[in-house]
Amino acid sequence: MRKFLLKRALMLPLVALGVTFLLFSLTGLLPPEMRASIYMQDQRELTPEVMRELIRIHRLDAPMIVRYGSWLKNLVKGDLGYSETARMPVTSAIKTYLSATLELTLFAIIPIFFIGTRLGTISAVKKDKWPDQLTRLLAITGYSLPTFVFGLLALMFFYGWLGVLGPGRYSFETDLLIHSGAFKSYTGLLTIDSLLNFKFGVFIDAVKHLLLPAGVLCFGSVAMLIRITRTSMLEELNKDYVRTARAKGLKQSYVIAAHVRRNAMIPVITLVSLQFVRLLGGVVITETVFDFPGIGRWGVKAAQQLDLAGVMGFSLMSALLFVLANTISDVLYAVMDPRIRYGE
Repeated sequence: MRKFLLKRALMLPLVALGVTFLLFSLTGLLPPEMRASIYMQDQRELTPEVMRELIRIHRLDAPMIVRYGSWLKNLVKGDLGYSETARMPVTSAIKTYLSATLELTLFAIIPIFFIGTRLGTISAVKKDKWPDQLTRLLAITGYSLPTFVFGLLALMFFYGWLGVLGPGRYSFETDLLIHSGAFKSYTGLLTIDSLLNFKFGVFIDAVKHLLLPAGVLCFGSVAMLIRITRTSMLEELNKDYVRTARAKGLKQSYVIAAHVRRNAMIPVITLVSLQFVRLLGGVVITETVFDFPGIGRWGVKAAQQLDLAGVMGFSLMSALLFVLANTISDVLYAVMDPRIRYGE
């Protein structure tokens, strides 16, 4: 197991380095003015004098490998330039928007895993019976219904008709409190920070604004997880070791809990880890529908406004998260399946 973990740990920085080189090499296709904008540190206008200064400082007229080394050096220092879209440095923008998306993702991914795996298991065990038919209908509906349609319907019903669960991350009153100086941010996660500040009204307000977008994300993702879990469970239930266990007189519930579910969860782990990264990378449609200030919404705005530094920062963050999730997925695979761990 140690050898396996060591191999994955050594591969992670190499893959991350390859990702950064690929992203940076794409900037070579851009004109010098746009390349220079990556290195802007404030809201100054990119005049010919400023551009010449940036070219001199960062050696933008040097070969690409030299420019890459200079950019990588800045990256290690946490300097990714200035985002015109966010009106702040890119690293500050990532920290601000990623914390909002992380909070939304955590509220969505936990019910996604437990509801999806539970319903998928029930559907497989009760194959072709009414629980299976009902669960499959739910999965097909969630899988085929566009996210923006379900989000708009949910927003119209709860906020438009009932007047509850509004868009945004928090209400106007909470916004005033946060920016009044009486509220201290510890983690960037509003639900946790509100508890640490003993502002229980802010906590309730934050949860109310998370329920709808998290529910919309959960509905579509649960549908996918149900189908994967059901297929994996049915495959395991038809294997010889399950028939042998039943022939020995073991209860079906024990066989499923002790053996089948563990083996069936192996492909599910990959899906959940990748789904987590997809959500963390910013679910653009959901954040747009609910006016949620997340990382995906910022990335789209940066692309629309040709904010190259913001686009580079967003792309780099998304790519590194994907690489990290795949590494974690491999490790979890090895924990759950010894054959992978020992290279069988």
